[in-house]
Parts: sequence; structure tokens; C-alpha cells
Amino acid sequence: MENYVAAPNRYDVLQYERCGRSGVLLPKVSLGMWHNFGAEDDFSRCREIMRYAFDNGITHFDLANNYGPPYGSAELTFGRLMEEDFQPYRDEMFIATKAGYDMWPGPYGNWGSRKYLMASLDQSLQRMQLDYVDLFYSHRYDPETPLEETLQALVDIVRSGKALYVGISRWPLEATRFAFRYLRERDVPCLIYQGRINLLDRAPIDEGVLSLCCQEGVGFISFSPLAQGLLTDRYLNGIPEGSRMSKGRFLRPDMLTPDLLARIRQYAAEAQAEGRTLAEYALSWILRQPGVTSVLVGASSSAQLQRNLTVALAPH
Repeated sequence: MENYVAAPNRYDVLQYERCGRSGVLLPKVSLGMWHNFGAEDDFSRCREIMRYAFDNGITHFDLANNYGPPYGSAELTFGRLMEEDFQPYRDEMFIATKAGYDMWPGPYGNWGSRKYLMASLDQSLQRMQLDYVDLFYSHRYDPETPLEETLQALVDIVRSGKALYVGISRWPLEATRFAFRYLRERDVPCLIYQGRINLLDRAPIDEGVLSLCCQEGVGFISFSPLAQGLLTDRYLNGIPEGSRMSKGRFLRPDMLTPDLLARIRQYAAEAQAEGRTLAEYALSWILRQPGVTSVLVGASSSAQLQRNLTVALAPH
């Protein structure tokens, strides 16, 4: 295969947003690798998506230790892409990974202990063929491990040079407040909070997490902005064959209740009235929320990613 050369106009495409009160600018749409980048996925398609993303201004790539399947394989795919295509562009990329969910057997492969977080990051760096990540997250709140242990591990990870910034994902409000204060007092401020905000799930808004991020100068990035595909045109007429819901993976058929379908169809009608697709409407709604820095979109093809980028096009 020919050597990859990035598009010379790649920074003319998207809008970028400052991440809280930091020096970091993130594209309004970032690429999440939760799905479609595992060992079971076609590598040439992964390469096509990644190249399209970077050529069109996406600089932020979001991974986690257990993304796949199997666990670790999305990071392995990313590492191969770095080696074969993207090494010359490393300093233009903002790469994130996480630890917090089940990763390996035994008592040290899960949750929020110092041992798990540090071992996991070392493994992630090896898989991704990186010396450091730009951003490392505690992937979930651990109610059993002292918060000070989890947070001090994040501080020490930055001081070790293995991550430039840290973030937290899906922590409850009071633990989040504690985390912001603890990290700031140690001169390793939390860069960003990752949570789920979409038209069907507004918990971080309702619970006060988003407003806390605004007050504290912490960025916010939304995962699952299209609710695993529910906020697309795919399910407006039921459950199509071959869809994620038809396979019962992450979405179960019994989730598509008459009430939920009615809500989705109402949003689709509102989108149509604005001349937009439901997905465009849903992504734009999130990006309009004060304090939201970026949305994480997945993609099974470059064409799908192209459709989702329309909400973040740079003004000309």
C-alpha cells in the first residue's frame, strides 16, 4: 500500500472548541473507537475511517483498554495504524485511553486501584505503540477504592510523563466535585469529563454535572450522542435486519417501546422541519448545550462519518 500523506487542507474543515479553561482545542466531532476497530473488524475499513477522519480535521481519537472485541484489540488496531500511517503526525493528534472496567482476570484487573490504573496504562501504551497518551481517564467511579488513591494515581501518571492530561468518566456529582478540587490542588487539573448526553438521556444536565464542569473550567465530551443508533433514521420503522438491535448487542429489541419510538419519530419530524437528518439534529442539539466541548461519534464506514461531520463544519 502507498504511504499515507495527510490532506494539506485538513484544518480547514471542522470547528474547534477550547476544552474548559485549558490550552487544548478539540474538534467539535471526535472519533470514538468503542465499536468497529476490534480484531473482528476489517482492518482496511478501519484504516479508511481513520484516514478520512484525520484528513477532515478530526484530531481527537478516543479509546479504552477494553475496547474491541476482544479486550485490547481496538488499541492494537490503533497501534498498527500509528506504525503504518500516522507516526509522522503524532504531534498533531490528541489520543485518549481509559481504565476502569473489566480487563483481565483477578482482583487487579478492574475498577480504580492504583495498581490497576498504572498497569493498564502501561499495557495500553505498548498496544498503541506510544510513549505517552495525551489524555488518560478513570473510566468509572469506584465506590470501594478511596477516591484519593484513584486520583493520586492520575496525578502520578501525569508526573511520570505517561499522560499529558487526565479526565474522569461517569463519576457522580459529589465525587466529581471532590475530584476537581483534589486534582487542581496538586497542579494536575482535570481536563475533561466524559459522560452521556443525548436527546434521550440528559442525566449530566439534570444532575448538575455539566453546570459543575462549566463552573470549574473543565471540558465535557459526550459519548453515545446518537444513543447507539436510536437517534438515526434506522429505527423509525421498527428494527431492521442486521442492525445492532436485531443482534441484541448493547441494544435489546425490548428497549424500542411504543413510547420511545414515538419520541424518536417526534425528533425526526423536528429534524425534517429544519431540513436535517435525525442524526444531524441530535448532534447539533448536544453541541448547543453550554459547556459541551465535543461529541464522540463512532463510524462503521467513512461515509457514515462524513454524514456526522456536517454539524461541525468550519464557517467559510
